[in-house]
Amino acid sequence: MSQQTSADSDRAAAGPGLQTRDAAPNVLPADGPSSPPAPAIPRRGRSGACAAAESRRAEEDEAAEDAAEVGGGGGRGGLGRRFAAHLTATGLANLGDGIVSTGAPLIALTLTRSPVQIGLLTAAAWLPWLLLGLVAGVLVDRHDRRDVRAVALGARAVLLGAGALTAITGHLTMTVLVLLVLAYGVTEVFADLAASSIVPDLVPATRLPEANGRTMAVEQVLNTFVGAPIAGGLLALGTGWVLGLPAGMAVAAVVVTLVGVRGRYRHAPDPARSTGWAQVSDGVRFLVRHPVLRPIVLAGAVMNMATTAYFALFVLWAVGPGSALGLTSATYPLLTAVLAVGAVGGSVIAGQIARRFGEVITMLTSWALCGALLVVPVLLPHVAVTAVGILVLGAASTVGNVLSMSLRQRLVPAAMLGRVGGASRTLSFGLMPLGAVLGGLAADHWGLAPVLLAAAGIALAATAYPATQVRQSTVAALEAERAAS
Repeated sequence: MSQQTSADSDRAAAGPGLQTRDAAPNVLPADGPSSPPAPAIPRRGRSGACAAAESRRAEEDEAAEDAAEVGGGGGRGGLGRRFAAHLTATGLANLGDGIVSTGAPLIALTLTRSPVQIGLLTAAAWLPWLLLGLVAGVLVDRHDRRDVRAVALGARAVLLGAGALTAITGHLTMTVLVLLVLAYGVTEVFADLAASSIVPDLVPATRLPEANGRTMAVEQVLNTFVGAPIAGGLLALGTGWVLGLPAGMAVAAVVVTLVGVRGRYRHAPDPARSTGWAQVSDGVRFLVRHPVLRPIVLAGAVMNMATTAYFALFVLWAVGPGSALGLTSATYPLLTAVLAVGAVGGSVIAGQIARRFGEVITMLTSWALCGALLVVPVLLPHVAVTAVGILVLGAASTVGNVLSMSLRQRLVPAAMLGRVGGASRTLSFGLMPLGAVLGGLAADHWGLAPVLLAAAGIALAATAYPATQVRQSTVAALEAERAAS
């Protein structure tokens, strides 16, 4: 089980549990107001002008149907066919993701009990964000975001298929598993950035909280509530199943994305700044100078480093005959399923709580509560007590995630989503491998309990910085400034 307090719920195989791609407080800013997709490529056999006109009319008709179904931002009804297809693809990808993210550490336990090696496995999952986050952000902004996601998921399917074959033939070692997770993390970088970037193109800005809430609910239900228990059962059948079935889920997600999310989703970059380095620097500069996103990203980076160290070791605290909780590989996923129940509840109540207490204060309080709840399994190592703490943890984390994602999608210009998202995730996710490695080394020297408590304390303390810097009035002023521009 892994609580990632950072921004896009798609999951890397870093450890079972709450590894939301868009968790608090990592900033994964998404697009601003949605823009209509470009005309489709003219069909063969018709003149270019006629075919293009037909394509435009067809897409305009579909967009009109989506708008009618969405209901003009009234907060009720569906969110359109394209968003429904996007959500379905997200569900399929997260079902496979949940199996892998839960199964990989459990597979590792059959190969080693070393905290250092378990920490390396978690580090491998998040290292690609440090190395590729900025580059991926530029590519997402330069290319069609739907196509980028489809290619990344297709590559994931091939990778997992090869991993399943390796396991079936008996050649899976700890080294191979770490490399597999590392490559899986590369696909995660591109798939996550593209998926989160496309949402504001599918729904009106007034419906973003609802769209993000539904997305996170689907992610958590299929990732932890469904995927995690399935991983335990598949492991009993054989390691090949843990990798092979998610490969099939990735293929299905590609098909749904290409068939159901029609249109073009590419925001043209500034022609005066067409070089890759110029576009990277634009994203970094926007993030560093932003009075709301900067403190959230910096605090999120520290929290992610601490929570990654925590959850990389939590499987050792919870699973095995000598562990504190005494769970088995079969029962451990059931504990993570409780997390999904809380996450779904959090996605439902996030908007209501924000309207009553304010968006910013609700978001920051949720993050602080997450840090405080991390001490529960350590100080009270009982399965029932831990389950209650995890239930509340899932709800609090998702409330913060829904609000932070919606806030970022309103504050960041559409054409800069990939670059700003890549810059923020490079920092927020980039420290996670360091946290996993340091956590493993520290636990090997001082033991699990002291390191788990220290990680919880660091995560809680990190929330103080955005709490002193971010105000609701600042958010409102920035929104008004962007609307006027």
